[in-house]
Amino acid sequence: MPATDAAGLVWFRRDLRVDDHTALAWALTHCHTVYAVFVFDTEVLAGVARSASRRVAFLWHSVAELSEAIRQRGGSLCILQGRARDEIPALASRLNVRYVCANEDYEPAARARDEATKLALDRIGVEFRSFRDSVIFARDELLTQSGAPFSVFTPYKRAWLARLDTTRTASHDTTTHSGKWVKAADPVDLPSLSQLGFDGDTSILVRPGMTGARALIEDFAPRMSRYHEARDYPAVRGVSYLSAHNRFGTCSVRELVRLARRRKGGGAEVWLSELIWREFYFQVLWHHPHVVNGAFKRRYDALAWRNDEHWFSAWCEGRTGFPIVDAAMRQLNTTGYMHNRLRMIVASFLTKDLLIDWRWGERYFADHLIDHDLAANNGGWQWAASTGCDAQPYFRIFNPVTQSERFDPQGKFIRRYVPELERVPDAFIHAPWKLSAADQRHLGVLVGRDYPMPVVDHAVQRTLASRLFDEVRETR
Repeated sequence: MPATDAAGLVWFRRDLRVDDHTALAWALTHCHTVYAVFVFDTEVLAGVARSASRRVAFLWHSVAELSEAIRQRGGSLCILQGRARDEIPALASRLNVRYVCANEDYEPAARARDEATKLALDRIGVEFRSFRDSVIFARDELLTQSGAPFSVFTPYKRAWLARLDTTRTASHDTTTHSGKWVKAADPVDLPSLSQLGFDGDTSILVRPGMTGARALIEDFAPRMSRYHEARDYPAVRGVSYLSAHNRFGTCSVRELVRLARRRKGGGAEVWLSELIWREFYFQVLWHHPHVVNGAFKRRYDALAWRNDEHWFSAWCEGRTGFPIVDAAMRQLNTTGYMHNRLRMIVASFLTKDLLIDWRWGERYFADHLIDHDLAANNGGWQWAASTGCDAQPYFRIFNPVTQSERFDPQGKFIRRYVPELERVPDAFIHAPWKLSAADQRHLGVLVGRDYPMPVVDHAVQRTLASRLFDEVRETR
């Protein structure tokens, strides 16, 4: 039984909120005194590209808001900078706590960090308690009837929904335990972004922190009924824009599931499916950590990718000559965000048109997305590249022009991020190279000068991509 007269230390990580917080609720219930800490983990930050300054800025502002929320409740957030596996045991010893409480993190590096931290805490007699918080079903809580991990989404979703009950989505109360918060010993001020080594472009369009999440939930709730109709159109406000908040836990996944269940209807059901996809990829990463560096379907590690660096640079910089691809990449580069439909289009284009290894694209997204989450990013890229579990079949290849015509029919999104095509008529905005030379001169947009010619012929590359996969399949 927990020692109710003991002190506990709540270690915040990717759960930057004070409401409906599993580890915090447990500590406030079972501990006489509760401390709080966040560590800017130098081991983690060392692996973050300088181009991810926006993501670190989102984290920084969310930590600042968390600190203020804890202060308003009578406590203080101790903010440290260093290796978490060293800082947490040292702080626990200084504060003489009985427990360190944290919500689970399922990424391989985080699991290794937590195991090292637990061993260090064991040596000083402190118990490390971890809790399921960022998902409804964690690790191996959902398995097939044969006891194996799921590798196909639809049966996983059926099992997920069948097991869902009110205990899984119940809120973890953190509001009725007044008087337990105390000021942490020797609190450290919030380091600046420059001190953390991230002084690049830190402008973020998505409001961070708990208040940002709350505003988006309130904005999306009345729009949820149309989610299934509007979610694929990047020029329309059809999605929730909560991905970064899910990544950093500034909102509770239990609240989101409750919201979807209350709303019902087509839009709510499809949005709930997206939340289930997120958990599907979490369990894939948990059971198959080899996907971090290789294909889920290991035979596809033998794919002979062409990996043309000039083509890759054109893709990264948004100058492939395919307007929807270029607009999407420019959106990512200028905002740190990309619409989900566009993520599928550009990933398919990189792997199936340019024949470039999916890991190159995955890494680029990891270096630029504010909402980067290893499980979702890896799962999405392997889905598009046809190397993952329950992936897009390799012979189904997105045509970037028809995708553009279908999901940005009037070119509104394209014109927003590719302004050199602003005057191009709707009929040609998706394939401006089809304009006659006279029309190009009249519009003041010469393809090949003002906007690039397509770097590849889609029809040719489609055939080459199929052949690439056939070669691997035939050698088995």
